[in-house]
Amino acid sequence: MKLLSDRFALITGASQGLGRALALAYASEDVRGLALVARGKEPLQKLKSEIDQIAPPTNVVIIQADLGSITDIERVAAITLEACGGRLDILVNNASTLGPVPMPYLLDYPADDFQQVLNVNLVAPFLLIQNLLAAMIDHGGSIINVTSDAGRVGYPGWGAYGISKFGLEGLSQTWAAELAETPVRVNWVDPGNMNTAMHRDAEPNEDPTAWTDPAAVTDIFVFLASAASQSVRGQRLEAQSNWRNAITKG
Repeated sequence: MKLLSDRFALITGASQGLGRALALAYASEDVRGLALVARGKEPLQKLKSEIDQIAPPTNVVIIQADLGSITDIERVAAITLEACGGRLDILVNNASTLGPVPMPYLLDYPADDFQQVLNVNLVAPFLLIQNLLAAMIDHGGSIINVTSDAGRVGYPGWGAYGISKFGLEGLSQTWAAELAETPVRVNWVDPGNMNTAMHRDAEPNEDPTAWTDPAAVTDIFVFLASAASQSVRGQRLEAQSNWRNAITKG
């Protein structure tokens, strides 16, 4: 039996980059059901077709949604719960938006864009956890929030994106503390510099070939989604470090 057999997972931002790599990695571990969320329908359909070929037992549900919309978030939760029969084992809050490109300094940051970044990167994970927690609480589950080094250091020009990740780290800590006595565990992962479209937009003058392929960092997400991580909770882990040695059992 593979690591994720008989488990149901929801991955946001699944159409490209890390989210896409995670969907393929989870499917290869025989996850029973996958709800895949993104704004673009065609990339999701293409990903579903690929998963259907490599992992036909996996039930894949694609959900086109804008996570900046509370109505869409509620719809994502409802469709996911219907697809998995009211039980969810894994929630990966991966979706992020960068905001205006090139990224302006805070003094010049448009207020509407600032709010939109926070809605997608911070408010959406809060609401998804809130809406889906009941489906995870009875039997236990794993919530994995995707953070960034920009959520620990205030880099100039990273504006709303960095601030949203600071908020996500605080949100993760608070959820982890509030759920400490429950079967649901919350952890957050910094995947490091990856060769993704968003990272290329953020740093157009850098060499993307020096960055890691998202597929190379999926092992930590598979581990945190599996029963092997049942004692791991409330931790910030870095995917491109010796993360297994960094884990403290609690």
